[in-house]
Amino acid sequence: MYFFLILVGLILVSSIRQINQYQRGVKFTMGRYVKTAQPGWRLVIPIFQMMKKVDMRVITVDVPDQDAITKDNVTVKVNAVLYFKVIDAKAAIIEIQNYPFAVSQVAQTSMRDVVGETELDQLLTKRDEISRKIKGMVDSATDPWGIKVVAVELKHIELPESMQRTIAKQAEAEREKRAVIIKAQGEVIAADNLAKAAKTLHQSPGALHLRTLQSINDLSSDQSNTVIFAVPLEVLRALEGLPDYIQSVKRPPKETESS
Repeated sequence: MYFFLILVGLILVSSIRQINQYQRGVKFTMGRYVKTAQPGWRLVIPIFQMMKKVDMRVITVDVPDQDAITKDNVTVKVNAVLYFKVIDAKAAIIEIQNYPFAVSQVAQTSMRDVVGETELDQLLTKRDEISRKIKGMVDSATDPWGIKVVAVELKHIELPESMQRTIAKQAEAEREKRAVIIKAQGEVIAADNLAKAAKTLHQSPGALHLRTLQSINDLSSDQSNTVIFAVPLEVLRALEGLPDYIQSVKRPPKETESS
């Protein structure tokens, strides 16, 4: 009698299955699907029944490096990270044998297809758009399996060394182009300011002479400088009449004729 009670107790204990909050239990009776069990303790009759637990949390899959050829015939190596979760435990168990592996394979194929339809410049500059395209393709393919793709992120895009050198030269040429444009714009502004300054000095009598004296004063602070003094035009014009003035001073006055 005691042996029978112990045996029943062991069978009862072995029949209890614990389903955690983040899991669902797909229950089968004699090989046929019965229901999807919710979290808690659930009774499974040995021999006649079985239960498969499915993790409903977000699963991360590292998509390995894939060799692909872009639309403009450049060979690249691309890898990504895929985030997905099971939304239908029944379909994930019944419709597909190994859903994590299957999702990874679909992601690899979709990534090669999307890269093949994209040019290299778009692949490098529009990663978010490429990731959304891959996500849409994988989500559509895995939807019958009860899988929801949360996100796809491109991790690394590896280019051939020759292409890396070409892109580096292109970037350097672009920087030099911007530097030349900025320098030319600065020279235009400087020339415009110099023209305005020259006009202002020309309109003010003696302003150029004062500006020259100021420059000489600035240079005189350093004794190692050799200053070549340029006489302003105003001074030269003032000296133009000096010889005539001197001659007029030296010439004796005319004698008054006697009547």
